[in-house]
Amino acid sequence: MDGNISNIKKWNILYPVYMNSKKTIAEGRRISAAKACENPTCVEIADCCNHFKIPNAVELDKAYPRDFMQRGRVRFSLKRDDGTLYNPAISSKKQLMINVAELVPRHPGRTKKQEAATTSNAGPSKSGKGGKKKR
Repeated sequence: MDGNISNIKKWNILYPVYMNSKKTIAEGRRISAAKACENPTCVEIADCCNHFKIPNAVELDKAYPRDFMQRGRVRFSLKRDDGTLYNPAISSKKQLMINVAELVPRHPGRTKKQEAATTSNAGPSKSGKGGKKKR
């Protein structure tokens, strides 16, 4: 892999926006909303690339041109220098995006966040009724 590291500038790029179900196509989403996931992060995407044995590099200082508040992107390489695929099941950028978007919701860092969010929302569920009526 040392030969690839120097050539990192030629690798493909994945911005988290490409797989964000909260974004519209005009805002930069590239796969169908049904297949996309909610607010993926660069680290989650990189972990998924590692899971698929695809070499990647996280660039946290980079921003998405259409929405420069979105920080971070992941560079990846689908093919070795000789042209063979790292993962025969993933032959295109779109396939990678769909597979990563499937995996991100099951990411270990994400499952804890979701549990915390659901328990905190369920706590104070008092309705506004109950006080004495004034006449």
